[in-house]
Amino acid sequence: MNVLVEKHGPVTTLILNRPEVRNAVDRPTAEALADALREFERDESARVAVLTGAGGTFCAGADLGAVAAGGERANRLQEEGDGPMGPSRMLLSKPLIAAIEGHAVAGGLELALLADLRVMAADAVLGVFCRRFGVPLIDGGTVRLPRIVGQGRALDLILTGRAVAAEEALQMGLVNRVVPSGSARAVAEQLAAQLAEFPQLCMLADRASVYGQWQLPLDAALRAEFRAGMAVVASGETRAGAQRFSAGAGRHGAFNKPQA
Repeated sequence: MNVLVEKHGPVTTLILNRPEVRNAVDRPTAEALADALREFERDESARVAVLTGAGGTFCAGADLGAVAAGGERANRLQEEGDGPMGPSRMLLSKPLIAAIEGHAVAGGLELALLADLRVMAADAVLGVFCRRFGVPLIDGGTVRLPRIVGQGRALDLILTGRAVAAEEALQMGLVNRVVPSGSARAVAEQLAAQLAEFPQLCMLADRASVYGQWQLPLDAALRAEFRAGMAVVASGETRAGAQRFSAGAGRHGAFNKPQA
């Protein structure tokens, strides 16, 4: 199978499974990945997803061999529906974490940018390597990259196609954690489990507000944030949290167990 799915309680891990081509994505793989994320969205027991790659690398981008050959394996190239890499046009309602080992380049970088958070191995490499082959960024790279790192840094990476090592990626905010080689998936899954433990209505409302504000003027964004927050308050989740706090939970940085 080109995409493997593993479930551990509320955490769903999606694994690109084409190590023989550094997990490059052809059309069947793109379709399988998009379908797997849609199933994650539908699954009410699944709270956070992790996206990673098999064989010590994240994703080398679109399968240029399939593109060159044409036919049924060539990536989908229509303006509507799924993107060439599969889920790149999706607006997920739940968090996604990318666990990056090896290379996340070209369309593979664009898949990583789809995630809310990125955990990167210390020896991994990011980059717009498709620059050298005349392959454009059409899976959100020119949209998400400047939103994450700013236009100046994004243009540097997009125009030059240069490699970005882990420490630079962390410094510019392109990734959120740098971890020892071989541990990206484990750390990402631990982070996912942590997010899954939080009160979900509140976390998801705050997350949705962050994404929604890009399309709104400041005053409208502030009103939208308030309305979403009041819906959380009305649900009773906030009151329940306040009661846990009063009983001693959350003191000294402990999230789960009341402190004496």
